[in-house]
Amino acid sequence: MANKYEIIKKSILDKILRGTYQKDQQLPTESDMMSDFSVSRYTVRRAISDLENEKFVYRVQGGGSFVADWSVTKKFEDAPKVIGILSTHVASYIFPAIIDGADQVLSENGFSLVLANTHNDPVRERTALTNLMGQNLGGLIIEPTQSALDTTNIDLYQKLDQMNIPMVFINAAYNNFEGTKLVSDDKLAFDRATNYLIKRGHKKIVGVFQVSDSQGVHRMAGYLKAYQDHPNILPYCTPIMYKSDEVNDALRAISELLAKKPEQRPTAIIAYNDQLAIRTIDLIHDVGLKVPEDISVIGFDDFQLSQYLSPRLTTMTHAKEDMGKDAAQLLLQKIKHHKTNSVVYSSKLIERESVRDIG
Repeated sequence: MANKYEIIKKSILDKILRGTYQKDQQLPTESDMMSDFSVSRYTVRRAISDLENEKFVYRVQGGGSFVADWSVTKKFEDAPKVIGILSTHVASYIFPAIIDGADQVLSENGFSLVLANTHNDPVRERTALTNLMGQNLGGLIIEPTQSALDTTNIDLYQKLDQMNIPMVFINAAYNNFEGTKLVSDDKLAFDRATNYLIKRGHKKIVGVFQVSDSQGVHRMAGYLKAYQDHPNILPYCTPIMYKSDEVNDALRAISELLAKKPEQRPTAIIAYNDQLAIRTIDLIHDVGLKVPEDISVIGFDDFQLSQYLSPRLTTMTHAKEDMGKDAAQLLLQKIKHHKTNSVVYSSKLIERESVRDIG
């Protein structure tokens, strides 16, 4: 639980970053804040002191506290050596490899990392951005939150831009904010993966996609394109869509399909990522079916555990560590005021044992 002074500090900082409190505007008095937050004068002064040290606030002797011209103040400070990484997850799945790749490059160049986790929640993203903006950052590597939607935190990204804090985006980008990005060619990857199944005799292929992220939208587009290129089997096209916080709904929909008669259920399932593919394989086993004898499964990301499953999972590669390294290199170029270009990675199919030919 946050300390009381941290709650006051966050509340004031958020209003400064939003523009509710403008440059040179006087903040509420210590007495008002003591009343509003039910805290002591010492607690209020500690919060204001932190904001003053971070150049967001200045004091006038006998006149109170005021909002500093913080964007200008920070712009002319010595170049900071701290880089923030804002990700939907930081400790699981493919994200440690991305972060490790970035850290290798940044640490070699004398930078340290600060990590923040949004859990793909815009409210948490706002909190994380606010906290990061309160630090003396040299730049940001950002994985967008619910990237299929316009960011509700556009005001903070615009403030970061005004502060001249360099940013690069990984895995996706926001439609309503321009920036250098490093992404996989998700549409082409899923077009290839779906065609791979079709060439092996599969018609009834279920595609399962997290559509709150642009990666999922593009992957579904690739799946649909493959079917559109084979109009004779188009009626068998069965996409399942879910939001990031509704994965259990998607798993229930898969379970319902698995419960159908053999002639009605799918012969293959292509999953948004390996994490979902692994859970799908568990569902298949739970109902007494086998992979790939009864149902073939393909994932995406080449997650480390995928090659240790039984059967080993057929999947598409994700750049992971290279993406982290390249994101760090691009950010360093931006810090040096060099021109940068976005990067698109191709994915390769890794054939393992979770797909079989059917007649």
